[in-house]
Amino acid sequence: INKKLWNDKTKVHINSEFYNNKEFKRTKNSLNKIELDALGDLKGKSVLHLQCHFGQDTLSLQYLGAQCTGVDLSDEAIKYARELNDELKLNAEFICCDIYDLKNHLDKKFDIVFTSYGTIGWLPDMDKWADIVSHFLKPGGMFLIVDFHPVMWMFDNDFKFFQYSYFNLEPIVEELEGTYADRNAEIKNKEVGWNHNLSEVLNALLGKGLQLIEFNEYDYSNYNCFKNMVEIEKGKFQIAGLENKLPMMYSIKMVKNK
Repeated sequence: INKKLWNDKTKVHINSEFYNNKEFKRTKNSLNKIELDALGDLKGKSVLHLQCHFGQDTLSLQYLGAQCTGVDLSDEAIKYARELNDELKLNAEFICCDIYDLKNHLDKKFDIVFTSYGTIGWLPDMDKWADIVSHFLKPGGMFLIVDFHPVMWMFDNDFKFFQYSYFNLEPIVEELEGTYADRNAEIKNKEVGWNHNLSEVLNALLGKGLQLIEFNEYDYSNYNCFKNMVEIEKGKFQIAGLENKLPMMYSIKMVKNK
């Protein structure tokens, strides 16, 4: 279900103003200050980018001097990522598979494992996910996730009331029209997601031998990707009527114990 969802979304996203491929091809950067500051100097580093969509962030990391491998479930996304890689004359690698199955598709260890913005909500099991993160990290390697805060996923789509549990009780199945990158897009898809509270995420990673270095929460979103948003300053968005009241994003930086 979710593979079809993301194949359909990709066809819309690559031509959307939200992703602005024309500007990306010019700047070769789609990354935000939060992740750039946390990642630090990337020159000569190997990076595994989990759930990379159609590769903008992966190619941004590659352009900054890393050697990157991007992984995504959507074959449409990976197909376009490879085309974009060739067009920009970069040298990233892209793999199409369920990340839970990645050990059967990749035999490398990495200095950094990275994932960001709307990723883990598509995965049912955080322990299996954390095992993938740990498996592909070198001893002493760094893991970074920047994602939307789980409190955001408790709301209905219009941010009027709490509709879902903060905790991972069951799959959430919805059928929605459009996509966050183009709400008027003529697509309608079923999707299956899971809410993961912060302790579930952190304990899964800690249980696989990762050590917490830094944890941050943010009261804004880098993206205008939810309904009823206002821009409080350039590149920072909040929900209208709930300004400065919600945790909207978080970041976790960890190191794999040697």
